[in-house]
Amino acid sequence: MSGGDLHPSRLTLRDVLAVGSIGLRTRKLRAALSAVGVAIGIASMVAVLGLSASSQADLLDTIDRLGTNLLTASPGQSFGGGTPELPDSATAKIGALDGVTAASAIYTVDGATVRRSAFVDPGDTSGITVYGADPDLPAAVSGKMAEGVFLDRATERFPTVVLGSIAAQRLGVSDLSGRPQVYLGDGYHRVIGILAPVTLDEGLDRAALIGLPHAEQAFSAGTAPAKVYARTDADRLTSIRDLVAPAANPQNPEEVDVSRPSDALEAKAAAEGAFTSLFLGLGAVALLVGGVGIANVMVISVLERRSEIGLRRALGATRRHVTTQFLTESLLLAGTGGAAGAVLGAGVTAVYGVAQGQRVVVPPEAIAGGMVAAVLIGAVAGLYPALRAARLSPTEALRTV
Repeated sequence: MSGGDLHPSRLTLRDVLAVGSIGLRTRKLRAALSAVGVAIGIASMVAVLGLSASSQADLLDTIDRLGTNLLTASPGQSFGGGTPELPDSATAKIGALDGVTAASAIYTVDGATVRRSAFVDPGDTSGITVYGADPDLPAAVSGKMAEGVFLDRATERFPTVVLGSIAAQRLGVSDLSGRPQVYLGDGYHRVIGILAPVTLDEGLDRAALIGLPHAEQAFSAGTAPAKVYARTDADRLTSIRDLVAPAANPQNPEEVDVSRPSDALEAKAAAEGAFTSLFLGLGAVALLVGGVGIANVMVISVLERRSEIGLRRALGATRRHVTTQFLTESLLLAGTGGAAGAVLGAGVTAVYGVAQGQRVVVPPEAIAGGMVAAVLIGAVAGLYPALRAARLSPTEALRTV
């Protein structure tokens, strides 16, 4: 065959994959250990983004379920620096506004504490606040009963109490079997109900609620509301919000604070991602460590396979072929670790979401970004070893045989 009939050596994609995977197939344990570093980094990043997205989605679902049409009115600050009160008629006037579908209130019961028994130190309040409450309070705040019933027109006049979820735990009341009682003020009160956690006002979780008529009679409680809850037509909330303060306190509307509880929940949903960047940084560090591990393995692989490189060069492989071989090996190593990490991160997100009863959300961009990051790490980690292998001359490499 004449020199004119010779053709330059070529590598097809199939050839590239075959020669590039030689190192992975012959040194399986080393390859697996090298891929673990990349897998941990990618899993961390995918899990962080997945857990954050799942938590945010769950909170937003809660907001949608409870509604954003609840307004609260409470005493604000006066210009004189005193502590203003809402007028006794505030609840009725707010409830009379056009577009308000329900209005209910709680009332401060000064000096009353609640304890497990009369033998507990009166100063040990366990962080529980005693309020008088209107019977329609659960409907206004989208509250539900975990046990028993709420106050009604009959029980609100007697020494009965409904405990918030946290208050019940602190008082050791887990259910209503045995007709439990707590020592409230100067006498025992029968627990007739336990509220489920109230998402729109977590303060109610730490409260003991008694009927306002009983609070007036037994504790000389006033009828000025501590807080008024008002449900509105969703499409008229903004306009109604501007009317709540003047309706509650016509003489001093500036002394009324009007807020929407769902705003705090939406802010909390936004804050769920506050630490995402930090944890992504930690995942990036793990990914970087994995990339260094791959680079180290590839350098060692080049040193161990000098004879193979020399033989391939002697048989006609070009420097480009050798560079492609070792770069492909590095990319396959990183890509395998990235794929395993993406699956692991998605699995962690799913397990956590199911355990917490949340909607599982794994952002597709997290998976795609993780794989791209793994490939880039593999390319950077494998570039120097690949170039080093390509620079070996056939004669120098074969002398190591």
